[in-house]
Amino acid sequence: MDYGKLGLKMGLEIHQQLNTEHKLFCPCECNLTDKKPDKMILRNLRPTQSELGKIDRAAFEESRRKLQFLYDSYDQHTCLVETDEEPPHPLNPEALEVSLILASLMNMKVVDEFHTMRKQVIDGSNTGGFQRTGLVATDGFLETAEGKVTIENLCLEEDAARRIGQKKNQTVFRLDRLGIPLVEITTDPSIKHPEQVRDVAYQIGQVLRSTKVKRGLGTIRQDLNISIKEGARVEIKGVQDLDLMPKMVENEVKRQINLLKIKDDLKEKEAEVEDEILDVGELFKETESKIISNALKKGKKILVIKLKGFSGILGREIQPGRRFGTELAGYAKKMGVGGIFHTDELPAYGITSDEVENLLNYIKASENDLFVLVADEEEKARNALMEVERRARMALRGVPEETRKALEDGNSEYLRPLPTASRMYVETDIPAIGISAVYLNDIQSNLPELPQEKKQRIMKKYGLSEDLATQLVRNDKVDIFEKLKSEYKVDPTVIASTLAYTIIELRREGLNINLLSLEVLGDTFSLIENDTIPTAAVSDILRSVAQHGCTPREAAEKEGLKKLKESEIQAIIDELVQENQELIKERGRGAMGPLMGKAMGKFQGKADGKLVNKLLREKIDN
Repeated sequence: MDYGKLGLKMGLEIHQQLNTEHKLFCPCECNLTDKKPDKMILRNLRPTQSELGKIDRAAFEESRRKLQFLYDSYDQHTCLVETDEEPPHPLNPEALEVSLILASLMNMKVVDEFHTMRKQVIDGSNTGGFQRTGLVATDGFLETAEGKVTIENLCLEEDAARRIGQKKNQTVFRLDRLGIPLVEITTDPSIKHPEQVRDVAYQIGQVLRSTKVKRGLGTIRQDLNISIKEGARVEIKGVQDLDLMPKMVENEVKRQINLLKIKDDLKEKEAEVEDEILDVGELFKETESKIISNALKKGKKILVIKLKGFSGILGREIQPGRRFGTELAGYAKKMGVGGIFHTDELPAYGITSDEVENLLNYIKASENDLFVLVADEEEKARNALMEVERRARMALRGVPEETRKALEDGNSEYLRPLPTASRMYVETDIPAIGISAVYLNDIQSNLPELPQEKKQRIMKKYGLSEDLATQLVRNDKVDIFEKLKSEYKVDPTVIASTLAYTIIELRREGLNINLLSLEVLGDTFSLIENDTIPTAAVSDILRSVAQHGCTPREAAEKEGLKKLKESEIQAIIDELVQENQELIKERGRGAMGPLMGKAMGKFQGKADGKLVNKLLREKIDN
């Protein structure tokens, strides 16, 4: 795919929680809980006009769903700030300092004053209907193989409440996460290739990991902004897997290309969308479709619309495994219905070909027309079909601007319209904070080491391979590695491989690696330093500790892993050479490989491989 000709443009938004002692605007700790809430708070969403008399389009659409929001609140993890019943406290200075460090590491220009703003939020994840955020820095950059990428903005803001579940017309949130400090880092749309976006995300992630940020699932969220020539900007939220990013971009590009083709085909067919919504319940009184008959028995309505010139269009694939009909269904489902039926997929679901033909005749459809049908409560069904009509009209114009949700297969699904631009205003409860040149210079003179710099340094200083150094940096084990290396005279490669691979493998085996504390690791390396065990025994010793909770010395005795004396090793080698005289005569030094394997099998980790190799070679040569 020629992305240059397609005019592909991409931008990246990364949201990362900071690991501070308390939340951004209150003294509550930044910890999550799964305990039963102490109380629950019920709120409703109501869109209001701005100072200019305008209502945000995304807020208006959400209000049509008539959702209620239920919030889990806790005496220990939350306070009146999270419930929007008390003004915010002063800004957390620790969070601002971490933000300034991050801005400096990405070559950004820091603002003179930090102003807290209110950004409108319409999904219920903020109890006040807005998120507090402030601009920290602008105009930074990162170098990539595809060229320089501009870091447009770095903002410091409060994280949203956790979405716990969905009841009928109610979304349940937990307030423990609301208010945790979060940085939002946005690039400009200068990313031009799917592989480049992964590179940028990785580099920003490495910068973040050099500072005080939280680790683990849910602590970092990444959103992609993608557009092509003649297409539209689409925001894909929640891209978790860096390796999935290129596929996500490719699939979105395919979607926009196919939507543009659909636009051209609809124009050629002189397609149009009518406003009329018809009740066709009478036509299905004798239906054998369980879905339709059950809906009628419950007093629900069977409503239908006609889309002129759309025949065959809804069955067209626009992303791998997803058809245009799925796009329309996504809009309908936002109004609370389970889905839609349309001509391109019928007869099916118990609806017969005769029923399809009768319905087409009833709505006076031509061979190029189709119908979309919904079975549900009248208000829901009507709102759903109005959304289908709205999305169908967008198809006549091409690609709509949307916010979409990332799916695990690399596709995406509709979430809501892109919010309007003017949804931010000043937070009057929090004064501006000046950032002096002296304060900033002090921060910039003590910047942390970037991961790439750290990797190069430990490779050079300790003679580590690039692979080992990379694993230590990625797993945040460099500090532990250097502490152990400074205290024990053990080969740095042994220490590094233990931290980078051995412990991870033991975790994969399901063992309790929490027992492998820094003290346990130190005691294990002390046994090597004192010539008590061979280096090859480290894995077995740590496995025994993780299984039984014993000390490394006890594990060495229990597993019989104490190191053999050189005289004992020599005796076993003498015996081995004697047993394999014919092999040695036939191959000479070429016998080293198979004999070394036999030797290490006899020693079972009780002898150092280098020493065995040396003694075996000397014996063969003699």
